[in-house]
Amino acid sequence: MSLEALLHRVEKPSRYIGGEINTFNKDLTDEMIRFSFAFPDVYEVGMSHLGMQIIYSLLNAQDDVFCERVFAPWADMEKELRDQKLKLFTLEKKSPLSDMDIIGFTLQYELSYTNILNMLNLSGIELLAKDRHDKDPLIIAGGPCAYNPEPIADFIDMFFIGEGEEVLLDFLEVYRPYKAGKISKYDMLLQAANIKGIYVPKFYEPQYDATGVMTGYKLLDRVPETIQKRFIRDFDAGFKLETMIVPFADIVHDRAMIEVFRGCTKGCRFCQAGMLYRPIRERKLDTIIDNVEKIMDSTGFEEFSLTSLSTMDYSAIGPLVTQLVEKYEKDNVSVSLPSLRLDSFSIDVVKEIQKVKKTGLTFAPEAGTQRLRDVINKGVSEKNILDTFNSIFALGWHRVKLYFMIGLPTETTEDLDGISDIANLGTYTFKQVKPEYMKKSVQVTVSTSCFVPKPFTPFQWMAQSSVDEFYSKINHLKTKLINRKVVYNYHDPETSVLEGVFARGDRKLGAVILKAYEMGCKFDGWAEFFDHKVWKNAFEACHIDPDFYTKRERSFDEFFPWDIIDSGVQKRYLKSEYDKALIAKETPDCRQGCTGCGVNVDLIGGEC
Repeated sequence: MSLEALLHRVEKPSRYIGGEINTFNKDLTDEMIRFSFAFPDVYEVGMSHLGMQIIYSLLNAQDDVFCERVFAPWADMEKELRDQKLKLFTLEKKSPLSDMDIIGFTLQYELSYTNILNMLNLSGIELLAKDRHDKDPLIIAGGPCAYNPEPIADFIDMFFIGEGEEVLLDFLEVYRPYKAGKISKYDMLLQAANIKGIYVPKFYEPQYDATGVMTGYKLLDRVPETIQKRFIRDFDAGFKLETMIVPFADIVHDRAMIEVFRGCTKGCRFCQAGMLYRPIRERKLDTIIDNVEKIMDSTGFEEFSLTSLSTMDYSAIGPLVTQLVEKYEKDNVSVSLPSLRLDSFSIDVVKEIQKVKKTGLTFAPEAGTQRLRDVINKGVSEKNILDTFNSIFALGWHRVKLYFMIGLPTETTEDLDGISDIANLGTYTFKQVKPEYMKKSVQVTVSTSCFVPKPFTPFQWMAQSSVDEFYSKINHLKTKLINRKVVYNYHDPETSVLEGVFARGDRKLGAVILKAYEMGCKFDGWAEFFDHKVWKNAFEACHIDPDFYTKRERSFDEFFPWDIIDSGVQKRYLKSEYDKALIAKETPDCRQGCTGCGVNVDLIGGEC
């Protein structure tokens, strides 16, 4: 059956046709390095990922590299591929994935791991790295989950640690001789392992004690003892995304995206990204405005987002938004700020944004009481919350979303009750300050996620709540969030606990992932596919207790699977932040003065 005929049998065929505006379609030669950027989720999710757009443009700027895309096919397309005995294909050339030289997976979420195996299987590629040969595609991976690569180390040939723009180009210098047949695969992997920012699991053998706790790694060849992350030192002068692929269908974030800075200075103790992406590096105001113009001219989007971990913390956010609104207001093009912090909320900036469009406002207090916000170093006061409510409702907003976490370290019933108190404060404040013309009613949407301790955070030593404990907290909140103006949504505890297993897991978990996949698991981040019972059976079949990775409190002297990675943030700093958390002592924003995380010493060799 032809691809055209097959597309008539699946929903959303635009997921698979390719050919969107601003895509590449190069002529193939024997020397061309064929690279597939693989996103282990559906098209709508993957096309919303800024990193994919960056790597796609970066690699296709190389004359001898052709970067194509592939996404996880939805269940209906997978069935058709298997029924027709067709292989998973790239969007650009419709080539079988097995024809690629390199397949690069992005690791954004631990529950996408079975999708990686499914995509390899659909391509006729061996799942285990040890079973693949020279003529098979090289399987690489990067992204935030690569900072603990061990749970999927059996499946991946090499991991890229940190920001990929420079290290990918460095790797290609090693790959070209291999492509030309001048060096063996082993030598290519060994040379790659000695590039700063690349981890090749083949050369590192995990060691365990009698209790199953890791004690270190045995190096199997001449490779570094630790892998230091890569980052772009001069972000303003670095590679800039100047165009974007414009999808044919609606995607999760259907807008242009422009990075204003990388890193974060707040130091929230639960936040892995805030630790991993240090140091903070801003782009100049003129650079951003020029970047916006190029992307908007080449795409025609009606909205663009200024992205970062906390965009309101950009040092020139006021002038930047004012100039952009003045420039694009006449074309009815709106500006959105997706990540707003209550402590840095600027009413002047929001006034500018609403000139074109009242985009949704979302805030994340994270915890219900001041004590718990101090534990996690959120830096948000009760006054910040009240002032924000007063400001946005007085300006005419009537809907606001609030994000919280449950199961945070030291959490009490009083902290949970505080979530309801903040929601009720929102509805009460609306009644007090709403404009006279406002006829609409207020709606406060409260969403809770389940806390997952992550590597390279001060909470990496702490235990995670059990599924039953999370449900107990959720049920308690349901009894409190009874205000008719408040909507309550919550994240599934089963998936959060499984995420916690893999977030701090070791290489032994590869057997569980493989077994779960063989038992039918895929799209585990989707409620309609996730099956907790199957995962439980997979753990039992592999004689591995998931509680070992979640419920167990770690000691400070335990060796972690991710200790082989150097993120730049020193362990002694994370320990000191752990101690401060237990006494609810805040650490100030490091823009106010160095807090001693070690990035400036170990990573930069000078001031941040």
